[in-house]
Amino acid sequence: MITAAQMRAARALLGIDQRQLAELAGVSVPTIQRMEASPDVVRGNVDSLMRLLAALNEAGIEVISEGVVSQDGGRGVRLKTKRSESGVPGLPGRGTGPRS
Repeated sequence: MITAAQMRAARALLGIDQRQLAELAGVSVPTIQRMEASPDVVRGNVDSLMRLLAALNEAGIEVISEGVVSQDGGRGVRLKTKRSESGVPGLPGRGTGPRS
């Protein structure tokens, strides 16, 4: 499960807009808009939700569910690992090397 707030936070971490997320997930922009307008846990077509979660996972986003052990508890999102390239077409790279 993912909440609307987690979706927005994931997009912010990736630096993408709703249109780009829709393209990555293979769903329409109105679908993303409806999901992000949900009051809490996103509800919708199971296939669309699975596509969304798979796209976020592929882009390097880890969705943290309620009840999962974490320092402060609660839901959230985080980048799984930092890579020199995002691995997802159209997304900026996330550099990890030393700065010159």
